[in-house]
Amino acid sequence: MIFAWVVGLAAVAIGILAVSLYAPDKPRAALEASYAGNYRTVDGVRLRLRDTGPSDAPAIILLHGFGASLDTWEPWAKALSARYRVIRFDLPGFGLTGADPTGDYSDQREINILTGLMDQLRVDRAALVGNSLGGRIAWKFAAAHPARVTRLVLISPDGFASPGFDYDKPPNVPLMMQALPYVAPRAMLRSNLAAAYANAAALRETTVTRYRDLMLAPGVRRAMLERMGQTILLNPAPILARIEAPTLLLWGERDGMIPISNAADYLRHLADGELVRLPDLGHVPFEEDPVTSLPPLERFLSDKTP
Repeated sequence: MIFAWVVGLAAVAIGILAVSLYAPDKPRAALEASYAGNYRTVDGVRLRLRDTGPSDAPAIILLHGFGASLDTWEPWAKALSARYRVIRFDLPGFGLTGADPTGDYSDQREINILTGLMDQLRVDRAALVGNSLGGRIAWKFAAAHPARVTRLVLISPDGFASPGFDYDKPPNVPLMMQALPYVAPRAMLRSNLAAAYANAAALRETTVTRYRDLMLAPGVRRAMLERMGQTILLNPAPILARIEAPTLLLWGERDGMIPISNAADYLRHLADGELVRLPDLGHVPFEEDPVTSLPPLERFLSDKTP
């Protein structure tokens, strides 16, 4: 009898906790009114994008990381748009692009989307800048389409195996992650975002609000869960060896998510790679300290040799 009472009490407590944590999707119209962008359909996906700077200037395409959006680049984009055509967009499954109707979140699908977007925007060649997940997409694109990439900038890129992420097989997605489509605790999200900063105090509440709002866009949390389950890492070595573009690795020395020691793996396999270390910065230096982190990128882009 006592056991049954305890079980019943626990069930009630879990139910109350579930109700208190439940967070429904936000209406798309309200989010689109709050977060500016233009929209363009590529291969059936309605992409939210921004395309700024002179239309005839050299193009730069910025690819964000997991859970982020084009907004993460805003300080850099404003500065770069004085000299370059700067294109950034919400990757499928994130932000106000939302879910890919095909349900395919493989890297090859992302490469196809990027190719189609460049074709629609009449961008024959561009410098690619990618962070984390966006970095992995960028280096795979550069290997697959060398003629279309002038320069490659990888900011704490993802791609090499790590504990829990082996080559050639999907990861084990924790069972508790199945709740992702239904919850979005602000405190937990803030803690996860702070881990991407070397100085957690630099994380602003407005940034936390933006991340949470765009996670609550219709279908995004389920798409994030699907992407996790579909992520299959391939050995990067033979792919990196095919990259022809000069490549800059830009890495925060205090990156707690993808450590700077991984840079050695990239330099070992890139034909033309260099590393710039960013002291006292973390996984998203362009967001944590855009003023300090931008000059190495600007120098690399303005270098006239190949």
